[in-house]
Amino acid sequence: MINDLWQRQLVDGLAAMNLSLSEGQQNQLLAFLGLLNKWNRAYNLTAVRNEQEMVSRQLLDSLSILPWVQTEHLLDVGAGGGLPGIPLAIVLPERRFTLLDSNGKKTRFLNQCVLELGLTNVSVIHGRAEHCQPERPFSQISSRAFTALDNLVNWCGELLAKDGEFLAMKGQFPDDEVAALPARWQVKSRHTLAVPGADGERHLLVVGRT
Repeated sequence: MINDLWQRQLVDGLAAMNLSLSEGQQNQLLAFLGLLNKWNRAYNLTAVRNEQEMVSRQLLDSLSILPWVQTEHLLDVGAGGGLPGIPLAIVLPERRFTLLDSNGKKTRFLNQCVLELGLTNVSVIHGRAEHCQPERPFSQISSRAFTALDNLVNWCGELLAKDGEFLAMKGQFPDDEVAALPARWQVKSRHTLAVPGADGERHLLVVGRT
């Protein structure tokens, strides 16, 4: 069964990443993956359709940025199918996560995940980043496969605290996107992400104001 495969892949992947999660958290991650796989058939939430790749490319990839998540309240923009926001929220239940997406089908899916998984630390906003008006700016904003870096800082810069930082997840290192960043923004650090079972390069770019 695919669930048995997913469980083995998750246990092995977490061990390779030196992550220790409770059985309940592992079950929540697998339940989320089941929802993602089910809803993806109708809602086109993710391009990953091979069930044998989902644990690596969805769950483990999302959790690969855990060491850099330092805020008490993270905004995940272009949250789409809930990656990386939902897996991070499952693993960090004491922190808050806001998931923002302009696609109504995707936010309906995210709200269903929050309901079915009992995620009391997650809120979902349906809307565009430019129109979002939070009570206070966020110290960290994550994005995965959302948009180019210059768009990210232009669209979401007002949502970021003055000394805040974007956690931008990328595949190959995007030299052209870095070169196109507006002068007031810079890549503060870059990190190669090790994702068990995943082919190709993965990078995290930490972007902040100059």
